[in-house]
Amino acid sequence: MFGLGLSENADALEAYARVCWSVLAEPGDGPAGDLVSRFGAVEALRIAVADADDEWSAGRARWRPRAESATVNSALAAARRSGATLLVPSDARWPTRLDDLGVHAPHVLWVRGDPGNLSAGPTVAIVGARAATPYGESVAADLAAGLAAAGVTVVSGAAYGIDGSAHRAALAVDGSTVAFLAGGVDRPYPRGHEGLLSRIASSGAVLSETPCGAAPTKWRFLSRNRLIAAVADAVVVVEAGHRSGSLNTAAHAAQLGRALGAVPGPVTSAASAGSHRVLREFDGVCVTSAADVREMLGADTVPGQRSHDRTGDMTRMMDALSTRVGRDAGDIARRAGFSDAGAQALLGLAELEGRVARGEDGRWRARRREE
Repeated sequence: MFGLGLSENADALEAYARVCWSVLAEPGDGPAGDLVSRFGAVEALRIAVADADDEWSAGRARWRPRAESATVNSALAAARRSGATLLVPSDARWPTRLDDLGVHAPHVLWVRGDPGNLSAGPTVAIVGARAATPYGESVAADLAAGLAAAGVTVVSGAAYGIDGSAHRAALAVDGSTVAFLAGGVDRPYPRGHEGLLSRIASSGAVLSETPCGAAPTKWRFLSRNRLIAAVADAVVVVEAGHRSGSLNTAAHAAQLGRALGAVPGPVTSAASAGSHRVLREFDGVCVTSAADVREMLGADTVPGQRSHDRTGDMTRMMDALSTRVGRDAGDIARRAGFSDAGAQALLGLAELEGRVARGEDGRWRARRREE
């Protein structure tokens, strides 16, 4: 059983107890969350491993078989080896939107990268089918690139198909993207996305509520979806079958009061049947562009700007470009009077609108009208 010394630092003891809870309970275990919210993680842990016949008996039957210090120590050792850090609710970087989950909120988050990305500005979840069509992957990439270039953090689950397209597009415009995994952050899944997850961790964050070393399971995938929905200001289902797991994410979003949208597809496409269900049964917004998603967020602008400001800034940025000579983003920023980040965001939007082109050398030029 766990050893809890009363002489230990209170914050460290609370964190350790929460690590224990991440081992004891499966994600989203309501009775575990209720017990911790009532008594705090330390006292709740004592109750969980006690010999008693009370209202916690049913939960205790699930938790006690996992109550071994060696299991917790193994998870902590795996976290150290992988460079993962531990995030608890008292940390200033904790994504407070998760608190809307109540007793189903995670006890801890294990993180590779910087979790501050989830609190830096607007956040949109882009989710959909693993077996996506070229149409779905193309739309997901366009949405993610447009949003990320405008300063929105793109959240998804790092799966094949729509998830992977969204992550890669956000990275391509030097935007912020975050991935939630169903297993430990030290176990990249799917294995084919190991490189992608490393890139996400280096510029954004890869997170999980399950401890390092934990394997992804069907239940953990479904439970993970509530975290994706909770951290997002808006959730967009790009392409999904009639019974897709993405509909589980959409249902969580609807229950949490998050803005919810879906991309329509051909009525003959089984791959879009779930998206159409979101539009029909969840009262989702019809999404056809990044501008539609920004409207869902309540601002059809680069975050922090009014629309007429953005129009003027885009004009200034275009004035700093040449149709003949390529210029790097830093030079454009200086000429237009922007920060480097501001110029990059506007260049990303202009590229999506077909107004600028980036050469193989990374330099930008304005497109001629006839191009």
